[in-house]
Amino acid sequence: MSEAHTPAQTATYTYDPKAIETQMQQHWEQSNAFKVVEDPSKEKYYCLSMFPYPSGRLHMGHVRNYTIGDVISRFQRMQGKNVMQPMGWDAFGLPAENAAIANKTAPAIWTYANIDYMKNQLKRLGFGYDWDRELATCKPEYYKWEQWFFTKLFEKGLVYKKMATVNWDPVDQCVLANEQVIDGRGWRSGALVEQRELAQWFIKITDYAEELLQDLDQLDEWPEQVKTMQRNWIGRSEGVEITFSLAGSSYDFSVYTTRPDTLYGVTYVAIAPQHPLAQKAAKLDDKLAKFIDECKGGKIAEADMATMEKKGAPTGFFAVHPLTGEQVPIWVANFVLMDYGSGAVMAVPGHDQRDFEFATKYGMKIKQVIAPAAGSTAVCDLTTAAFTEKGVLVNSGDFDGLDFAAGFKAIADKLAKKGIGQVKVNYRLRDWGVSRQRYWGSPIPMLTLEDGTQVPVPEAMLPVRLPEDVVMDGVTSPIKADPNWAKTSYMGKTAFHETDTFDTFMESSWYYARYCSPEHDTGMLDPAKANYWLPVDQYVGGIEHAILHLLYSRFFHKLLRDVGLVQCDEPFKRLLCQGMVLAETFYRDNEGGSKTWYSPQDVTVERDDKGRITQALLKTDGLPVVSSGMSKMSKSKNNGIDPQTVIDLYGADTVRLFMMFTAPPEQTLEWQDSAVEGANRFLRRVWTLVNEFKTHTNVPALDVAALTADQKTLRREIHKTIAKVTDDVGRRYTFNTAVAAIMELMNKLQKAATEPNQNLAVLSEGIHAVVSLLNPITPHLSQHLWRELGHSSELEQTAWPSVDQSALVEDEKLVVVQINGKVRSKVTVAIDATEEQVMALARAEENVQKYLEGVELRKVIYVPGKLLSLVVG
Repeated sequence: MSEAHTPAQTATYTYDPKAIETQMQQHWEQSNAFKVVEDPSKEKYYCLSMFPYPSGRLHMGHVRNYTIGDVISRFQRMQGKNVMQPMGWDAFGLPAENAAIANKTAPAIWTYANIDYMKNQLKRLGFGYDWDRELATCKPEYYKWEQWFFTKLFEKGLVYKKMATVNWDPVDQCVLANEQVIDGRGWRSGALVEQRELAQWFIKITDYAEELLQDLDQLDEWPEQVKTMQRNWIGRSEGVEITFSLAGSSYDFSVYTTRPDTLYGVTYVAIAPQHPLAQKAAKLDDKLAKFIDECKGGKIAEADMATMEKKGAPTGFFAVHPLTGEQVPIWVANFVLMDYGSGAVMAVPGHDQRDFEFATKYGMKIKQVIAPAAGSTAVCDLTTAAFTEKGVLVNSGDFDGLDFAAGFKAIADKLAKKGIGQVKVNYRLRDWGVSRQRYWGSPIPMLTLEDGTQVPVPEAMLPVRLPEDVVMDGVTSPIKADPNWAKTSYMGKTAFHETDTFDTFMESSWYYARYCSPEHDTGMLDPAKANYWLPVDQYVGGIEHAILHLLYSRFFHKLLRDVGLVQCDEPFKRLLCQGMVLAETFYRDNEGGSKTWYSPQDVTVERDDKGRITQALLKTDGLPVVSSGMSKMSKSKNNGIDPQTVIDLYGADTVRLFMMFTAPPEQTLEWQDSAVEGANRFLRRVWTLVNEFKTHTNVPALDVAALTADQKTLRREIHKTIAKVTDDVGRRYTFNTAVAAIMELMNKLQKAATEPNQNLAVLSEGIHAVVSLLNPITPHLSQHLWRELGHSSELEQTAWPSVDQSALVEDEKLVVVQINGKVRSKVTVAIDATEEQVMALARAEENVQKYLEGVELRKVIYVPGKLLSLVVG
């Protein structure tokens, strides 16, 4: 034990988080405390939080995400594992480009300045990153290998280019994914999105659809919600691909259906506006051509089709029913997507609600071919709605009376024998379009020769560098505007670089693997290092990435495996999706119906005894504002809390503790200033307890055999807390209950006696436990107090407190004594006390005696070690 402060010294030795945190952060940086290398002798642990886009400032969502990851990393390090926790930057993308245009600078300048600022913010929070592994996806040494990999995929036949209908944002001048179109408008620009036919590069993710689906079963440490979302996105279905012929011609086309049992109910065929038959018919019909043109402004997301208004136009063509020979009209419909299935659907309005609505609107025939199964209470009334349940076939020729399964098989078999149908597995998943038309992204490494042939850029010419010293002229890409940039040569002939850039999901789909060997300059990955660290043991990020980012990363990982760079099948072993951070919102109404939103930090609130806001006043003028409740922190409602402000006020450890204590990690977290203040008060209590303890000299060694009953009880609480926190942090990830348990222990330690000396010994054990248990959450304060307690070692490298199982064994129990259902006393009894002994101790209690005097004891109920219930009358 180091020389203790005297009481007088302690009085002036106050908790100064800024000084402590600055000192500890400098120490960690100078000692390179979190640098790791491969060590086969130790169990590895790779903890990763989704890397940020360098937008300029951290927001509280970042802080929560990275605090969770850091707590897990520090805990695992104290388990003796070789822990890697890296950090980098998802640095390409449209926001940087738009910001550069607005600020009249280059995206690279804006991006690198933001990275520097945000990196300092991360350091201020004390996150234990191995900064030697830092990467930025906009650096050529990173995207070179992404380009190289794309050329290898092209050689393997997994890359192709084709014309595709895309969402085009006329303001941002780029393609948008379906998820980036909200109510028909671009998610950033707000412009009405158009449908355009553009040549796009695709990667064949559909070749891996079945494996991506089946391998979800391996991910038993992923949230079921996320796996369900991915299963639905992949959308595996079993059906029949049926060939229809065009009446009066030799032209055939196919449709795919999961309900071949309804084939006899087809009364029309609907085709996409881009279908070849639609295009052919449009040349003969100006009205149809106009309708098809109108469809270009519609939606192309499958999810939108259920709610949008169904519109169509006849082509004048008829299809021949494959089994009955009946001719049915072919219509162009706005709800049929060319990129899903074959771009044509057999319409069965009697048994599909969408087809029913369309047929009703345009006065087409509705035919019943399915009836409710025997014993079913369902009713088929085709005058009001389609009957969509599976039942018994009717009006279906030789197939009448069959149920769904038998009807499916029998009709599929007949179609197969006629050579006009086959059972087929289909997926909703479409190939991954990776072309983007804006500048700030990795150039796609393909060349177009003068004869139109397209070839991959040779490895010797990689990377295809994106020029960073550019002047932005509106949204036009500098590499598209400069013909000299694209012009090059290939095998002595003129060639032209592709001027589209990669979708930024490309960079974020493999960054986790590059962290394993970021300095490797002779290949995409160093296989030895990658296979030591991978898979990621714990991945932390928002639920908004549940589908695309995670699906693309899983796909990319399988591609990496199949070229021999990694050995495991999946990139992320365990996934934690943290909830959003919410804050109060306040506003005033303006003339014209708009609102002015005010930051919660600019509002003074009064609350009732239940915490509800009773009054909210703007600090600047003292006048009321309207409270609009909790909402996700956002710029639009001006309710974002700047992490820097809170760190400056309370310190990083307080922010970290608040983030971990206020809510379970997967749930939303409500920002409350009072709760932040409470977290700070708790840390000051810990500070005070340690410094008061240091005033005691000559603390004896713990002698378990000499402990009194009260000392044993306190020690039992210490080790119960160690056990709970270990499980809560290490297995359950219920950090909030772990902190609550530490707080409860602190309450007991603060009330603990310090004399005689064995009380000090137990108190010492408890204080050491609290400081150690808090280390993953509040590392600056914990390490500082560890030194104050006389240790020269790094707490981070010190073993996590272990549970003394013998301390958990109770030799006494507290028994509640009830008389006629009301608690009258409590008695401490030996663990093996008999009912008679407990009764004797209870009768000796004064408050029990008075209720037993002069009455008859009618009944005694004893629950061993818990309850003695007496009934008197």
